[in-house]
Amino acid sequence: MIPELHIPELDNFFYLPEEIINVLDSLEKLTKKHSVNILVVGRQGCGKSSLISQFAAYYKRPIAVFQIGQLSEPGQLFGEHALKGGDTYYQEFLFPRAISTPNCVVHLEEINRPEHPKALNELFSVLSEDRSIWSDQLGLIKVAKGVVFFASMNEGEEFTGTDSLDVALRDRFYILPVDYPSVDIEKKILTNKTGIDETQAEMILKIIGNLRSDPNIDETISVRHSLMIAELMVAGGSLRESLIYSLSVSRDLIESLLLAVHVETKETIIKSSEYKLFL
Repeated sequence: MIPELHIPELDNFFYLPEEIINVLDSLEKLTKKHSVNILVVGRQGCGKSSLISQFAAYYKRPIAVFQIGQLSEPGQLFGEHALKGGDTYYQEFLFPRAISTPNCVVHLEEINRPEHPKALNELFSVLSEDRSIWSDQLGLIKVAKGVVFFASMNEGEEFTGTDSLDVALRDRFYILPVDYPSVDIEKKILTNKTGIDETQAEMILKIIGNLRSDPNIDETISVRHSLMIAELMVAGGSLRESLIYSLSVSRDLIESLLLAVHVETKETIIKSSEYKLFL
């Protein structure tokens, strides 16, 4: 196996709707016939990248992740000309090697965020039925048997720096929508992953639920945030401190947050902050 590729570790506490699990199993079986493209769409922090990693771990497939948001021109996925000892040579990147590796999971992260739309031009060839592309530097590159292309993206006006995915490109994918889990499942995630007790987990989720349902709050409060809050509490932080320092919020939202904490826990909203040497 190529050194940069690896089979990720299985997450023993990763939850998905049964229907999504069944669809993923069907798509995995389909890869025995031909390469498959899957677009995972969902809100920020709902577990899109984790789902793709879990797929690779469960089916024991190597994975390679590529940040599409860093692409500014065509060809950047494949390689670049470099200088060594006064000589110019072509440095091949991981992407052509990954798509040439049988059964590899190729994750195209934030596929709708390239710096320039034309940077995605090469993807049309490798995602099409032909499953190959010609490179003047590398020759004919063919997608290996069993390769799965996963793409992930956040959609909506609230995500700055994103564009709608080209219709012709989107048409090449199976679409897999994911969302935040139910409160009961999110509580299991918090308790299993962080070791926080159920009472504390329920309190976190009550407050987060209030924030998520408030139409005046634009910020996304994701499962990633709830995990951060729980981890900080397990490490010794109070609920109030863990909420404040885990969420990136405006001044007005902080006031709303502190009020919510006060209502749920009766904690004092205003606390003095004494300075002392940090040594």
